[in-house]
Amino acid sequence: MKRACVIGWPIEHSRSPLIHGYWLNKYGVSGEYTKVAVHPDEAAAFLSGLADNGFAGCNVTVPLKEIAYKAADRRLPSADAVGAANTVWLENGQVCVENTDTYGFMTHLAQSAPDWQKGSGPAVILGAGGAARAIVHGLQEAGVDHIVVFNRTAERAKALARDFGSSVEAREWDARVDAPAWARLIVNTTTIGMKGEGDLGLDFKSAAKSCVVADIVYVPLETGLLKTAREHGLTAVDGLGMLLHQAVPGFERWFGVRPEVTDDLRARIIADLVGP
Repeated sequence: MKRACVIGWPIEHSRSPLIHGYWLNKYGVSGEYTKVAVHPDEAAAFLSGLADNGFAGCNVTVPLKEIAYKAADRRLPSADAVGAANTVWLENGQVCVENTDTYGFMTHLAQSAPDWQKGSGPAVILGAGGAARAIVHGLQEAGVDHIVVFNRTAERAKALARDFGSSVEAREWDARVDAPAWARLIVNTTTIGMKGEGDLGLDFKSAAKSCVVADIVYVPLETGLLKTAREHGLTAVDGLGMLLHQAVPGFERWFGVRPEVTDDLRARIIADLVGP
């Protein structure tokens, strides 16, 4: 029986066991997916000992993604672009890593807003952390030639822009309020709006109807940003789809089946998020 897990510190909040457990049951796979609390000081040793502990691989969540990247024997370009890894598997005795956040976001964006590239103007990223880097990488791969990054710490935005080249521009955080007037896509990668806390301060009155607004926060499913965008007739893309789709490549690597993200799976995860 093949085994995989998700590691992090803490790890109690992870929904990965629900997602992968659903697929194991749906496809009749003889396998197990668990969660393991791994302290950052022990992460490199845990990854090097995956085979000894009977694991085919694992997902990695905060704050271990950069550690997993550095500890790997082989890194896919998606991990190199972000400098972090969230999916680990064993191949010919080597620890291999990739970052599937890019795949997760871009797949969900294409399904939820298939015309997102038809608008005019740059793409806007709010935040400059690991998720922002994954999404910038995905947008560049999709051919977006102008991406504007706003971050509360200006130097982090500038560092991201330097790393990704001339198509990425860093601007001051306060200037974000004007973005709806000229952006084709706005993506929030910050924690603002999580659990209903905080406000990004964006007004969509001047936004083109083709503007698409996405938020990687999925608790609540409809953040204040998405609610405001919908009230102005814009297409809004929630963060749950990214979570679900990023899990697909890992499941296939560990268990040999390419799973589907279905409405039933989505409904089950939403029910868990909402609670009794």
